[in-house]
Amino acid sequence: MTTNDTAPVRFDTKIAVLLRDDLESWQRLNVTAFLVSGLGTQHPEVIGEPYEDADSTAYLPMLRQPVLVFEGSKETLTAAHSKALARVLPRAVFTSDLFATGNDRDNRAAVRAVGRDQLDLVGLAVYGPRNAVDKVLKGARMHP
Repeated sequence: MTTNDTAPVRFDTKIAVLLRDDLESWQRLNVTAFLVSGLGTQHPEVIGEPYEDADSTAYLPMLRQPVLVFEGSKETLTAAHSKALARVLPRAVFTSDLFATGNDRDNRAAVRAVGRDQLDLVGLAVYGPRNAVDKVLKGARMHP
């Protein structure tokens, strides 16, 4: 059996980031970068092969599949967080408190200081089966 290297690749999983719709542009970019950075550490299957250009210059591997970015209200984000927890999906959170910290230790302390239901979420990343992620994101819209 031969494989068709030109056929589109369809993944049975989805990586999605949900951002609160009242963030400034720089915050959206920063939050997205932070949220997706943790996926490969716990789920190495999301990381593709290293890159190399025509001159054999090596580059780091990246996520193997697209990251879909959505936006929604604070209420949409809170509901998505609850659904991700209920479905036990791998997730990462970014709270408003993290804009005031400057390092990983303080970031973790800021999240640890607040109960799950009181987190002031500005971003959430989820990974898992496509249909499960779609259900978590219900009510969110694609980021413009």
